[in-house]
Amino acid sequence: MSMDDPRIPASVPDDIEPGDSVHPGPPVTVDRYTAGARVNHWITAISLVLLALSGMALFTPKLFFLTGLFGGGQTTRILHPWIGVVLFFSFSGLFFRFWRANLPKREDGTWLARISDVLSGHEERLPEIGKYNAGQKFVFWSMSALIIVLITSGIVMWDTYFYQFTTIEQKRVAILIHSIAAVFAICVWIIHVYAAIWVRGTISAMTRGHVTGGWAWRHHRKWLRELVHRPGGRPPGTPAE
Repeated sequence: MSMDDPRIPASVPDDIEPGDSVHPGPPVTVDRYTAGARVNHWITAISLVLLALSGMALFTPKLFFLTGLFGGGQTTRILHPWIGVVLFFSFSGLFFRFWRANLPKREDGTWLARISDVLSGHEERLPEIGKYNAGQKFVFWSMSALIIVLITSGIVMWDTYFYQFTTIEQKRVAILIHSIAAVFAICVWIIHVYAAIWVRGTISAMTRGHVTGGWAWRHHRKWLRELVHRPGGRPPGTPAE
């Protein structure tokens, strides 16, 4: 491919992040997530699961038995908001790491319009995608908005420290908003986990930090081209699984 090819960016694109690099093979490997990003991700994931479990335990008496995972009802009430604080700051770390790579691109609309090809596995019909596809960007921005809503409404409800700053009416509204946002956050999390399992190799990217050249070529070809042709990049040849 000529370096004059219009698909090759003149400068470093938004979706190339620190640590992204291609290593010639065989087999070709591509560094996708740094160790710091992976630790940040798993802290966020664990916090979200703990929040969902403790939140459901406090939401309805039918799920109160879940408080046993946290040492009882009183302990659950104490831990739940603090886990929320951990989630907020941990996700903030992910946000500042990944927000540029998740900016909308022209090809995202085409990807969404051909979602049936995504689900049927006919990815050869899809446009070349950067580091994240439209589905991944939806999860990122949805969680960003929902976590802001959750932390804000949670503070209004956190009587231990903020009782005197809000009224009873405000607390009631906050409880309703918090519950609705939590349901949506759980749904988005389920979509995220399902997609990670559906696309073979995605989970290992967040555990090992790298993917095969073939995986990058099939699922995120634009990103792979950008890595290869950026200053200092090394062409991997034809990627293979």
